[in-house]
Amino acid sequence: MKPSRVLIVDDNADLAGTLRDVLVSAGGDPVDVPDVVVTDCGKDALARAKETGFDVALVDVKLPDGSGVDLIRPLREASPNSEVVLITGFASMEAAIAALRAGAFAMILKSFRPDELVTTVRQALTKARLQREREELERRYRAVVDLTDVLVVALDRHNRVALFNRKAAELANVSPEAAASRDFLQAWIPREDRPRLEEAIALARVGKRPHSDVETGFVATGAAGPRRVRWHLGGTETREAKSGEAREREAELVFGIGIDVTERRALEKRAADAEALSAMGTLALNLAHEIRNPLNAAKLQLHLLGKKIDKLAHEESTRAELHNRISIVGDEIARLNRLLTEFLELARPRGIAREPVHVAELVDSVLSLERESAEARGVRIVRDYATGMVAIGDAEKLRQVVLNLVVNALEAMKDGGVLTARTARDESTERITIAIEDTGPGIDQTVRAQVFDPFFTTKEGGTGLGLSIVRKIVDQHAGDVRLESEPGRGTTVRVWIPGR
Repeated sequence: MKPSRVLIVDDNADLAGTLRDVLVSAGGDPVDVPDVVVTDCGKDALARAKETGFDVALVDVKLPDGSGVDLIRPLREASPNSEVVLITGFASMEAAIAALRAGAFAMILKSFRPDELVTTVRQALTKARLQREREELERRYRAVVDLTDVLVVALDRHNRVALFNRKAAELANVSPEAAASRDFLQAWIPREDRPRLEEAIALARVGKRPHSDVETGFVATGAAGPRRVRWHLGGTETREAKSGEAREREAELVFGIGIDVTERRALEKRAADAEALSAMGTLALNLAHEIRNPLNAAKLQLHLLGKKIDKLAHEESTRAELHNRISIVGDEIARLNRLLTEFLELARPRGIAREPVHVAELVDSVLSLERESAEARGVRIVRDYATGMVAIGDAEKLRQVVLNLVVNALEAMKDGGVLTARTARDESTERITIAIEDTGPGIDQTVRAQVFDPFFTTKEGGTGLGLSIVRKIVDQHAGDVRLESEPGRGTTVRVWIPGR
């Protein structure tokens, strides 16, 4: 352990020498043969403080180039975590108060006893050492907090941010400094989750443990997208607060340790969906034959019925009305048949091919197929392809993915709009991205999380299986699919698949 540094600032050379001799000869802990430096003016004292620093400075109030009181703050700024002791021949109460307000540790009156000087310096050195140790502990603590892969936040009594670690800042896409003093609940917790988290924070603030960890959304921005975070809460640094006649202790700060469970919840949901689809697959394969037989028979009978209607001796309007009714029944049979086909496609476990697929050509072939449908709806198609990209996968299944997304986009734009198809390479992951964007009405946030669920649909007459099939095929390719939408601003579905 290196010796303590004591700086003596006094233009009286005899007194300065005496002070040094007393301190050096005192010994003991913490003043154990200190390194004592003597200077006779404030300017030189500041220069030495900036160059080598000090632990305690003994400063005469009257110096050749100014007042020792005015030197306190500059000295402490030049050498942080240091203490200044003033030495004076006469001190009024006002002068002592002014010195303490300026940051002096103590004021010693001449003539002082050697033991009084040594005791005061020891106390000042102890305080300076404790301040340095506390600062080092805080530095290490902050380093650990910033290095950990969980979210760490600290909230004051008004739920404003007092601490925001690196992980939380990365998800929120703000610097820890920018997050400071912002209302945590308002800024980063979705409205529907705020009451539960606020209640849990209130319990932690008065020293009560919440019944369980609280899981909430976290409004992350950028590539991360919305996240799900499980919070463990606890209070610290309590203070006593009076409430009516009762007194209770409240935490000055409430700490929240947040674990990002987004991927875990997504995997759990996919596992549950896979289990449900497996059960549906057995049922579907057993029922498919029994359902299709009566459907085919009904369709054949409708055809024969139409032939007989043509031979009836009735007015043309009557026959047209009967044909219209037959057409309606035929359309419903076709819809049932399409539902059954999609159901089988979703539930049946089938392997996929692994072959090179030219992504831009595949997307363009689907757009060409749907060109007439787009023109009929008044939809303009925009192509934005990065050429030369090749994915590894099943071309027919990937074509089905793009077709489902394009059809959904067109159906969303009943009054016309713009459909944009983009392909690109994600340089960070070497995956190929396919994005289908529309300018339709968008999807409400309350139902956005359900759009990939089997049989969930917002379209009249829809089967609710299209996006479920998309996700299943993308999963088979070890890819990912995400939907971004805002009411009134359209919808974008992005698919990532492995590239070559």
